[in-house]
Amino acid sequence: MLKLITAVKKKQISQCRNRFTLSMNGSPQIICGPSILSNEIRPYETIPGPKPIPLLGNSWRFLPFIGQYKLEEIDLLSKALHEQFGDIVKIEGILGRPDMVFLYDADEIEKIFRNEDVLPLRPSMPSLSYYKHTLRKGFFGDISGVIAVHGPKWLEFRSKVQQPVLQPRIVKLYVRDIEEIANAFISRIKRRRSINDEVGADFLNDIHLWSLESIGKIALDVRFGCLDNVIANEDTQLFIDAVNTFFKNVGVLELKIPFWKVFNTPTWKKYVHSLDTITSITMKYVAEAQNSSYNSCSSFLTKSNSSLLQRVLALDPSNPKLAAVLALDMFLVGIDTTSAAVASVLYQLSQNPDKQQILYDEINRVLPKLDDELTMEKIDKLVYLKAFIKETLRLHPVVLGNGRTLTKETEICGFKVPKGVQVVFQHFVMSNSERYFKCANNFEPERWLKNNLEKPHPFVSLPFGFGKRMCLGRRFAELEIQVLITKMVQNFCVDFRHKKLEYSVQPMYLPKGDLTFTFRNREKNKNQ
Repeated sequence: MLKLITAVKKKQISQCRNRFTLSMNGSPQIICGPSILSNEIRPYETIPGPKPIPLLGNSWRFLPFIGQYKLEEIDLLSKALHEQFGDIVKIEGILGRPDMVFLYDADEIEKIFRNEDVLPLRPSMPSLSYYKHTLRKGFFGDISGVIAVHGPKWLEFRSKVQQPVLQPRIVKLYVRDIEEIANAFISRIKRRRSINDEVGADFLNDIHLWSLESIGKIALDVRFGCLDNVIANEDTQLFIDAVNTFFKNVGVLELKIPFWKVFNTPTWKKYVHSLDTITSITMKYVAEAQNSSYNSCSSFLTKSNSSLLQRVLALDPSNPKLAAVLALDMFLVGIDTTSAAVASVLYQLSQNPDKQQILYDEINRVLPKLDDELTMEKIDKLVYLKAFIKETLRLHPVVLGNGRTLTKETEICGFKVPKGVQVVFQHFVMSNSERYFKCANNFEPERWLKNNLEKPHPFVSLPFGFGKRMCLGRRFAELEIQVLITKMVQNFCVDFRHKKLEYSVQPMYLPKGDLTFTFRNREKNKNQ
């Protein structure tokens, strides 16, 4: 005990009064907060973190050649900062951005979420905010959606659209459409496999096409034809390429020195062109959907096959742009994120054949025949499927963390953190930590089942966020992933016969390298 107290005192001096607790494996674990021997609230200036330099602050750390940090290695950076400084780390002096505080304590994250204001602020995306509110203000006006929007305008928009987007009874109406698109994706794989049952190096793009097709059907009741043998619609690949360009450049614009605010850099030009492309193609299909349904808005709330666009139009027929911007936001953030989740789940299936077999057995019990229709009631019985997806997103979250911009001075980990600071919740590091998960490096979907005695902390792994600014499309994204993985496992044994892939930020967090999966047909079901 004396040795432990001595160790605690030494850490308090060197790491700004961080304190210790015992992790699940019994070893000392640094946690944040004031000294266990004092209730003192420390000033903001004493939060540990990398020191800025004059003029360039900490932005120099992201510069090529001389910088220490790489955007594609944010996962490694986050771990390193935690190991060096403890559970609260201040990153100040990023040019063009407010201070950031990285937070690695689930209890503190829960406290922030539980006490957030009616109008919580997510860390803003200055580049997208400028695009919506300044550069293309003539288009968006006062209806800017939910992405990179805050305050009363955000609340008004979300309040109007959340009824058809978040209600389970509405989501279940789309199971059949999502299953049809999943089956089309299965057929595409069978057509495109090599003689060895292996798909090509561009398979991630195929997943993007599936995601675009799914969102198009949900949001606009449009089939783009993405999964057909030959893509006849030239808009489809333009759309996919534009979304990829958007995500590849947003990290550069947000974290590196913001020269784009001074002059039109090549990165900024690509970024704006990608957003213009996404907007113009979306509006083309929105216009078609509106024209085809102009005379029947009142019936959309009761029709089972209405698109989200039509349902929102029915709620507010006088404001068609409301539905259009909702569709735009869904395309903007729904394609890469859902695709990355599917890519990770498939990769984990290939790396864990024993777990894949358990999942197949469950699916076979619920859907004994390949042509059995999938319903929400049957999906609810696929508990191991949901646990498998949760475990994948625990180990490899699509987005490494989320956070809040403080709307008032807040005590965090025993420090006073002022209003306006961006607090970034480091879910990736926490969900891969022995502090919160026993045998954290092991892939164990069983830890998410109800009969598991060790319940995970509810605020460690939050792939869709939490609270008032939880992902608006969460229920649809979950449905898309669950249906597709069900159909994939039902039809194929998933394998990966190449060197093990490492994960990196690209800009979603997913396996780095060619996703050349092998999809071997399952033996014909004897019940079919």
